[in-house]
Amino acid sequence: ILVYDVINNVDIFYRDIPDGSNAVAVGKIGSIEKPLAIAGGNCALQGFDMKGDDCYWTVTGDNITALTLFDIDDDGMNELVVGSEDYDIRVFKEDAIAYELSETDAITCLCPVGVDTFAYALANGTVGVYHKKERLWRIKSKNQAVSIFSFDVNDDGIPELVTGWSSGKLDARSMENGEVIFKDNLNHSIALITAEDYNMDGVVELIVCSVNGEVRGYVPMLMKERQLVLDPNIEQNTLRDLMKKKQNLTTELRNYENNRRLKEESELSTTGKASTEEDEYGAIPSDTQLKSSLILNAATNSSFIELLLQTTNDTIIKAAVIFAEGIFSGESQVTHAKENEVDSSLSVLLRPPKDIPLDLHVKALVGYKSSHHYHVFELTRHLPRFSMFSLLTTATDERRRPEGYVKEIEQKEDASSFSHKFMSLRDGNLLCLEMNSSGQFVIRTDNMELAGLIVQSLGVEFLRLEDLNSSANFPLEIENLRKYLSKVEEIQSVRQQLGADIADNSSAIRALVVKAEDARLLREL
Repeated sequence: ILVYDVINNVDIFYRDIPDGSNAVAVGKIGSIEKPLAIAGGNCALQGFDMKGDDCYWTVTGDNITALTLFDIDDDGMNELVVGSEDYDIRVFKEDAIAYELSETDAITCLCPVGVDTFAYALANGTVGVYHKKERLWRIKSKNQAVSIFSFDVNDDGIPELVTGWSSGKLDARSMENGEVIFKDNLNHSIALITAEDYNMDGVVELIVCSVNGEVRGYVPMLMKERQLVLDPNIEQNTLRDLMKKKQNLTTELRNYENNRRLKEESELSTTGKASTEEDEYGAIPSDTQLKSSLILNAATNSSFIELLLQTTNDTIIKAAVIFAEGIFSGESQVTHAKENEVDSSLSVLLRPPKDIPLDLHVKALVGYKSSHHYHVFELTRHLPRFSMFSLLTTATDERRRPEGYVKEIEQKEDASSFSHKFMSLRDGNLLCLEMNSSGQFVIRTDNMELAGLIVQSLGVEFLRLEDLNSSANFPLEIENLRKYLSKVEEIQSVRQQLGADIADNSSAIRALVVKAEDARLLREL
C-alpha cells in the first residue's frame, strides 16, 4: 500500500501487504482518534496511520471485496462495513463483529447513502439498500453494477443511490423504495462515479467516467432538463408504456367479465363444473385455495426439501413459478408436471446452499385440464434457517458422533435435560444438541461455522443474551491447523534456504564479475 502526497510530490509511506489489498477505506473507526487507511485483502483487515504504523488488525470470513466507513448505529463512532466473497456483509465495531447480513453472491460495492443506511452491489447484478439490519429494497439486472454512489440528483435534500452499470447505463434511484428518478446512457461501461466541484463555482457536480475515457458531469438542478434533451422520445416511450399497461388491464378486465358471465349462466355444482374445450375462459369454484407444506426428504442418494403445493378441490396446478434468493440460478424457477401427470398437487425440490432464512414467493397457475386460461394464485412460504437438518428418531451409530463441540454454561436449578440428534441433508454429518439438568447446553458438530450460526441464532437472535459463558473444542480443525502450520514451517524453511543460496550465489557472482573485469583490463579474455 502506497500513500502519496500529490501536492508535494513525495511518498508518505509504503507498506508491503503479503496477501494483497482488494479494497481500501480511509477514515476514523470506533474510539481510535487517528484517521486510518484500512486495507482489506485475503481475510485480513489492516489499518495504518499517517506514519505507516500498523494500528488496527482483524480478520473476516473470506477474501475482502468492498469496504466503507460510517456511523451505522448513531453512537457517534464509525463502524467498518466489510463485503466479502462468502456472500456476507459484516459490520465491525472496531475489531469485533456487531452483526452479519447474508446475501446471494459476492459483494462488489458498498456505499453509505444516508443516516444508518448503506447500499450494496453483488456480482450477479443485484443492487439494494439496507437500513441497519433491515433491507429496504433490492433490484436485479442482467448487467453488473460497477460503481455505486450517494448523490442528491434532484436537489430535494435527500440523497439518491446512483448506479453505474457495465452496459453503460446510469440511473439514480430513491433511497426509500428504489424508484428510478434519473437515467442516462454512456457508450461504454461505467468505470467510476464520484462528486466534486469540478468547475470551481461552488456547486458540486456528479462526475461519471467510462472505461474509454469519456467523462460527464451532471448538475443537480439541470438533470431533469438534461434527460429531456438526451431522450427526445421520452414522451413517446411514456405513452407506449401507458398503452401497454392499458391493454393488460383491459385483457384482465375482460377475463373477469367472462368468468362472471360463465358463473351466472352455468349451473355449477358445489364442487364446480369443469370447463369444456368450447369455453374460452375457465371458471373455477370461488372457494378454491392453494395450500403449501414443506417436507424433508432424507433419501440416501439425494436429500432435499420438498415444497408441496395443493389445491382444496379437483382443480389442477398447471405450473408454478418460485422466486427465492440464492437457491435457483437467476433466483427463480418454473416447475410443471408432465402433460399426463398434471393433478391437484405439484412438488418443487429445494436445496438451499447455506443456512440462512429465506422467503419463497410462489405464483401457481390453477384451473382445469381443459382450461385455456388459468387463475394465478400467489403465496409466500418462509424457509427457516436450519431447514436442511432432519431430526433423527432412531438410534444412530455412536462412531459418527461429532468430536467438535461448543459448551454453553448457564447454571440453573431444576433445568430440564434433553438430547436430540439431527442429520444434515447436504453432507450427512450429525448435529447433536444436548442439555443436562444443571443448565449446561452442548452443541456437538465438526462444522465450526455451523456451531457459530447456532450460537448466534439461539443466543443472540432468540434468547437475546448479551453475555454467554462458553467454551469450544474442535479437534479435527485443530489437527488440520497443525498440518497447515507444519506445511508453512516447511515452506518457510525452504524459503530461508533459498534465500541463503541466493545470497551465496550473489556474492559469488559479484566476485566473478570483478575478476572478469580485471581479466578484461589485462587482456586475458
